[in-house]
Amino acid sequence: MNFNTKGDSAITYDAIVVGSGISGGWAAKELCEKGLKTLMLERGGMVVHPNYPTANDDPWDYENRGMVSKEELRKYPVQDRTGYTIRESTKHWWVNDLENPYTEKKRFDWIRGYHVGGRSIMWGKQSYRLSDLDFEANLKDGIGVDWPVRYKDIAPWYDYVEQFIGVSGQAEGKPHLPDGKFQPPMEMNCVESHMRDKLMKNYTDRFMTIGRAAHITQGTIGSRGTCQYRNRCMRGCPYGAYFSSNSSTLPAAHATGNLTLRPNSVVYRVEYDDKTQRATGVLIKDAETGEYIEYKAKVIFLCASALASTWILLNSTSARFPYGMGADSGELGHNLMDHHFRAGASGGIDGFDDKYFKGRRPNGIYLMRFRNVTKDNSTSKFTRGYAYQGGASRSNWMRSVRELGIGAEIKDAMMAPGPWRMGLGGFAETLPYHENRIWIDHSRTDKYGMPVLAVDAEIKDNEYAMREDMKDSAAEMLEASGFKDVSTYDGGSPLGLAIHEMGTARMGRDPDTSVLNGNNQVHAVPNVYVTDGAFMASSACQNPSLTYMAFTARAANHAVDSLKNGDL
Repeated sequence: MNFNTKGDSAITYDAIVVGSGISGGWAAKELCEKGLKTLMLERGGMVVHPNYPTANDDPWDYENRGMVSKEELRKYPVQDRTGYTIRESTKHWWVNDLENPYTEKKRFDWIRGYHVGGRSIMWGKQSYRLSDLDFEANLKDGIGVDWPVRYKDIAPWYDYVEQFIGVSGQAEGKPHLPDGKFQPPMEMNCVESHMRDKLMKNYTDRFMTIGRAAHITQGTIGSRGTCQYRNRCMRGCPYGAYFSSNSSTLPAAHATGNLTLRPNSVVYRVEYDDKTQRATGVLIKDAETGEYIEYKAKVIFLCASALASTWILLNSTSARFPYGMGADSGELGHNLMDHHFRAGASGGIDGFDDKYFKGRRPNGIYLMRFRNVTKDNSTSKFTRGYAYQGGASRSNWMRSVRELGIGAEIKDAMMAPGPWRMGLGGFAETLPYHENRIWIDHSRTDKYGMPVLAVDAEIKDNEYAMREDMKDSAAEMLEASGFKDVSTYDGGSPLGLAIHEMGTARMGRDPDTSVLNGNNQVHAVPNVYVTDGAFMASSACQNPSLTYMAFTARAANHAVDSLKNGDL
């Protein structure tokens, strides 16, 4: 598709949004609803809600029960090594790593999905607010740069996006994990409720709640329905019960008549005018024809994902920006963060063999951060903290696969639910280290002939010390709650594995130490906004997507006001 057939009028818009995932969808919705003619550019192919190709397939619809052949898996060396199972029912969402390579100085698991909707189709839906414990942390600890905002600045926008996307959860009244505008919570099962009660009895600072998930549990929002507890979320939800760009923000943007969506459009760089000191548009490569096309706009939102948006900025060189647009401070590409996880404990429990649960709840429990929240639970072993995610369940027939047996006896044993077991896995903050960075590797190219990204990042001593505490505390709490045969684990956590990459174009108060200001604008190019994970100045320990949405809605509002005032 080539729009460049009628001169500048055919390729000029009020706004351009790069990327159609969680942040891009919100940018498009807000800009379109406020009257801006908006072009959304997505490097991948079209996906239209509710037409997800495998959403209603059963295991027996596939050869080998959906397992992917070893030959096919060779296309996904990064995606496959992570442990996120590549199945016939989901492989179309993950990138072909051979066609989209990147350079790793240390292992970094870059998990990507190139299609309309991006990773909003595959995300875990966990939706938590940051608090002033998080927004003030850098300043108090003397780490990185101070966030240029506080919770009071973002709270109204959290309210706004939660009511639109639908977040189910339980209000708990804890200031370090602020409550939101919640749909009715999903239910804990009996063992989870038992542990919640024991924690409240045995501790003053340990609080377990049901996960806060972007699932509609009551009524409808627009054309979206309630969760059906199928737990096939990663295939795409034809009911629209969980939030995705495809089912939620993009239909809202389309309804205005102001959105033009162009898939198969690989954005390479942002164009800059030295005279006006403003960006003029973006240069793309058509993924199908190989043609380069320039699109123009008054305002540009980069929402391609933290690493991809920074890749675009690094490619956006000019006489004014020889090292990339926004690189004046020397921080562009630096301070890469992700959460580290896969460390915790699990244990079994007696006394609940007469109880079971119904349905496939697409959610788990959340045990709020307690380390370094108050003086009573502070530690000198590490800075910041972690939370736990997990849940309880009964083992199923698979426990009998290795057992010897025959006939009715083994059949009866396989039909009976197995013992209950509870698991707690830590989700932990990684500090913003300047040396954790990305840059352009011009010695390699991807399938489009474009230079690839290079990554050099790792967790350090602070995170390793935290992991020990994550294991020990999980075991302690399980034992105090009556669990037996408690065992700890640490499965290792190279950065990228949590799929929460953040930083590389951080916001801050000072242009000399940050890339963006408190409104997500590039300091030196105010009509360029970056509202995906790249803007994060610290990672906190909460799942970050809700924060991206709130900041994106806020930034879009700022952009529209600035255009009206003539500031852009």
